[in-house]
Amino acid sequence: LTATTGMDAMTHAIEAFIGGSTTRKTREYSIRAVKLIIQNIEKAYKDGQDENARRNMLLASNLAGGAFSRSYVGYVHAVAHSLGGAYNIPHGLANSVLLPIVLRRYGSKAWKKLAILAVAGGVAQANDSDQVAAEKMIEEICRLNKAMGIPEKLKGIKVEDIPELARRADKEANPLYPVPVLW
Repeated sequence: LTATTGMDAMTHAIEAFIGGSTTRKTREYSIRAVKLIIQNIEKAYKDGQDENARRNMLLASNLAGGAFSRSYVGYVHAVAHSLGGAYNIPHGLANSVLLPIVLRRYGSKAWKKLAILAVAGGVAQANDSDQVAAEKMIEEICRLNKAMGIPEKLKGIKVEDIPELARRADKEANPLYPVPVLW
């Protein structure tokens, strides 16, 4: 629960930041949330009694919630909602698994903003190219997922359900979500 709800907060912060309807305040909230999550999620996961790590995760979740409430989310959430409705997959788990996949799929359209988050989160250097920094951010998400036992893939999805799942995700995301790339 700690791992997947924490990565759900990470998804909120990242999707709010990389979307096309940010404000100065939502960008600030997202950056602070990502930094706090990177610094605290593993501590909170490994030691449930670490009150400081849990407090920081609570603050990060609140900041990320404030960011996405004003700037929206993106395709990670749209697909996660579709999968949750069809297969009862927990929301945080779906977001955790989908986040690096969708970020990679956005490609160069998300690199600049992911690079900002990577530098702020301490996973990339300011002199890294946007592409390198973005890739480091995605790899950090993958590393965190693995360290907390989150799988790389979701089980039980039926190939024959994919067209309907995609239709539902598309209906949710378009035109509401200000995603970096329209699919």
